Amino acid sequence: MSAFTGHGHTVYRVGLHNQAVRECVKENRSHAIFDDRWADTQTHEVAAKNKTRALAMIENTYPSAEGFVVDHVKRRG
Repeated sequence: MSAFTGHGHTVYRVGLHNQAVRECVKENRSHAIFDDRWADTQTHEVAAKNKTRALAMIENTYPSAEGFVVDHVKRRG
């Protein structure tokens, strides 16, 4: 994903996985909703004013209530 930056925004690379999918894959099953690839860390880019805002944007799209876990957040550089 390409992110446009401006107005004081920074691009953050966020790595996350889905713990429920990871557990299913360990048991040789597939999750009912999410693809098996979510057992591995997926990287997404987010343009935000700060790291806190970047994490809030990720939480909105990939909610922890649905099993998503953030592995790392790094400034793209």
